[in-house]
Amino acid sequence: MNMLIEKAKEIIASSEKVTVLTGAGISAESGVPTFRGKDGLWHNYRATDLATPEAFERDPSLVWEFYNWRRSLLSSVTPNNAHEALARFEKTRVVFTLITQNIDGLHGRAGSKNVLEIHGNIWKMRCTSCGTVIIDYRGDVGSLPRCDACGALMRPDVVWFGESLNAEVLTEAFNASRECSSMIVVGTSAVVQPAAFFPYEAKHSQAFLIEINPEATPLSGDADISLRGTATECVPLIFEQ
Repeated sequence: MNMLIEKAKEIIASSEKVTVLTGAGISAESGVPTFRGKDGLWHNYRATDLATPEAFERDPSLVWEFYNWRRSLLSSVTPNNAHEALARFEKTRVVFTLITQNIDGLHGRAGSKNVLEIHGNIWKMRCTSCGTVIIDYRGDVGSLPRCDACGALMRPDVVWFGESLNAEVLTEAFNASRECSSMIVVGTSAVVQPAAFFPYEAKHSQAFLIEINPEATPLSGDADISLRGTATECVPLIFEQ
C-alpha cells in the first residue's frame, strides 16, 4: 500500500493536467446521508419518487418539503480532510479540474474553485421561468420559494431522474477527462452513467488512471493504480506535496 501511495504521489506531482472525479464515497465520511435503498424513505416516499420533474409539477410543495428536509440534514455537515486536501492541491496547479457526482456542495465549501457539479447543487435554486440561479445556504427556504427577478416558482438546481445533464457542464467534464495527464477517481461505484465514461475517456487519451475506493469496482481492473482505502485515508496522503 505504501509503495502504491508513493507511486501515485509521483505521478500526480509530475502531471501537467490533473482531473479528479469524486462520488458519494468522499462525502459519506463527512456524514452525508444516502437517499436510496432501505434508508432512503421519507414520509413513506422514496427519493426516486420525489426527485422527478413529474413530482414537482404535481406537488411542488411536497417536493420542496423533501428538499428542505435534506438541506436541514446537510446544514450541519462539514468538508472532511479529503475535500480540503483537493482544495489545497488545486492552488498548486495551473490546470486542475474537479468533477463531482455529489450535490452536497462540500467541495466548494472546502475551497475548490474549478468544480464541475454534473448533477447540480442542492444549495442552488433555479427559476422555472427566467432561469435565474441563486445560492442559498438556509436549511429551509419555504414551501414555494419565488424568484426575486420575475416572481415565478423556484426549483432545486439539481438534475432529477428523467432529466438530461447540463450539456455545457458535461462537455467540460468530457474535455477535462480527455485532456488530463492523470485522473484520480475517488469514492465512486463507477457504474452511474455518464460519469462512469470519464475514466475511460482519460485512459483512452493515455492518462494515468488512479482509483481510490475501499472495495473493488468495475473500474479497478483498468486502473493503473487501485488503492483499497477510503477517501480520508488516501487523498491527503497522495495530494499533499
